Amino acid sequence: MSKIMAIAEREFRAYFASPLAYVIAAMFIAIVGYLFSLIIYHTRQANFQPLFQNMAVMFLLIVPALTMRLIAEERKTGTIELLLTSPIRDHDLVLGKYLSALGYLLFLMALTLVFPLGLCLTTSLDWGMLFTGYLGSFLLGASFLAVGLWASSLTSNMIIAAMVSFAVSLLLWLLPSAGQVFGGTAGDVLTYLSVMNHQDKLGRGIIESSDLIFYLSFIVVSLFLTVRSVETYHWR
Repeated sequence: MSKIMAIAEREFRAYFASPLAYVIAAMFIAIVGYLFSLIIYHTRQANFQPLFQNMAVMFLLIVPALTMRLIAEERKTGTIELLLTSPIRDHDLVLGKYLSALGYLLFLMALTLVFPLGLCLTTSLDWGMLFTGYLGSFLLGASFLAVGLWASSLTSNMIIAAMVSFAVSLLLWLLPSAGQVFGGTAGDVLTYLSVMNHQDKLGRGIIESSDLIFYLSFIVVSLFLTVRSVETYHWR
């Protein structure tokens, strides 16, 4: 566990060693805040569901930039060989890098707390729905991060890693549309596999064990695929 945390701490600090982390944070809070303020202004209601929907769109766009370098850069610079020959297991490396990305995701989400905290001074809020909405957004972002980390493990080219991450995440986002086309059992399966379908329910204050199980299973499978991808480096 100490090795995982050491990798996570190193990678988390690396985020803030680059101007990109601050640019992404500034863009994230500015765009999400602007869109949310417009919705509040026009509806005159403290409805946070649009906030979570806006966060979901931003996660889709920025997660590829957050994850593209995590493993691809190690391959490009050749440091992946040093890591794999050190007393660090493959899953330690993957989990450490994933936790660092989760830490930055939580940092971004923490910035948005200024909106409900500001509104609670003038109106009463449904804190239960607010909690489930943030939980759904976190699980959605964590799922995108797992996909992005897997994409980063496939190539040494960070641009390609970002493109693969975005393409797969977008495909998972659009599965409900495909489900409507197919209909029947196939349509139900495609709709269930959509990461957005589960986040939408949590954003409306609906907590079901099936949604939590879906996200946790999705993340575990994605990280497992990443570990298997890293394992292939031993044979190259």
